[in-house]
Amino acid sequence: MRRPLLLAGGLVSMALGIVGAFVPGLPTVPFLLLAAFCFARSNPEWERRLLAHPRWGPPILDWRERRAISRRAKMAALVTLFVSAAVALWTLSWPWVIFPLLAMVGSGTWIMTRAE
Repeated sequence: MRRPLLLAGGLVSMALGIVGAFVPGLPTVPFLLLAAFCFARSNPEWERRLLAHPRWGPPILDWRERRAISRRAKMAALVTLFVSAAVALWTLSWPWVIFPLLAMVGSGTWIMTRAE
């Protein structure tokens, strides 16, 4: 029962990662990391193919081996967080604006402290 659920989770994560490659603001690599995790436990061949992909394999391997995020990916994430913070400041009233801002500061700090 566990293997089919992991396979389904991997497929859903892979689909979200593919959509994220085309939709601004939707992350790609985190979904592909989750897909690789699920495929490693349900379908090792699909995991191997994902890791061998010329575009998406290297960031997944960097994360697995060194817990590293590329400088380009960090900058893209931080710009997206900044834009999201600006939208939150513009659209939310006090005190509701605090919650997304705290989440963005926490996420941004975590991203910046990862190796490159």
